[in-house]
Amino acid sequence: MSSPRSVRNEKDSKRNFEIQRIETFSDGVFAFAVTLLIVSLEVPKSFEELLITMRGFFAFGISFLLLVMIWNEQHRFFRNYGLEDIWTITLNGTLLFIVLFYVYPLKFLFSLMFSEQIYGAHNSPFTIKQSQVPLLMMIYAQGFMAIYSLFFLMYLHASRNATKLGLTPVEKFDCRTGMYRILIMVIAGLISFITALILNNDKAGIAGFAYFLIGPAIAIFFARRMRVKRKLFQHVKP
Repeated sequence: MSSPRSVRNEKDSKRNFEIQRIETFSDGVFAFAVTLLIVSLEVPKSFEELLITMRGFFAFGISFLLLVMIWNEQHRFFRNYGLEDIWTITLNGTLLFIVLFYVYPLKFLFSLMFSEQIYGAHNSPFTIKQSQVPLLMMIYAQGFMAIYSLFFLMYLHASRNATKLGLTPVEKFDCRTGMYRILIMVIAGLISFITALILNNDKAGIAGFAYFLIGPAIAIFFARRMRVKRKLFQHVKP
């Protein structure tokens, strides 16, 4: 007769150990997205062009970091829950599509932000009218909200399939915690979108500061959430 631990390990096999095809495909898509960030960079033909490319490192680095954050969120979800049903595949496929679609808007935004530092004053090939700034910020916010809304739905789906996945009470709590954490990201994007929508053209850039609220908001949320977790599961052995 199998022990409870062996039964649990059977349930957890896909969640913790087995790399699924959906993850392999996703890794390939994320790798291609990083390639799209790089592909527009031509080999410098002069030392001046090399310096311009080097100065663009920071803008490229931010774009790369945001892609890694999205990849890590997706990787953590599949390692924890290992779902591969049609609903998960649909949500994940939509997520990958949006990631690929928003690579160039992402790079354009951060290259524009640091254009004077990269190319010098009035020499940037990246141009935008002041009246177009709100729309640019709203496009970025829409992409941000769409990506993290899909993550929210994925966590919600995992929570609803807790019994099928064999989640423990602690894991169920952690799943809901992840879902609420993702919701904070969505709300930050919504705040940025609304800010860009209502502000004048010359102040629309302020909408970007909404994303700086994410760090403090998540820190406060986790501090409170962990206190609740300790009270609920203080007698539960790991």
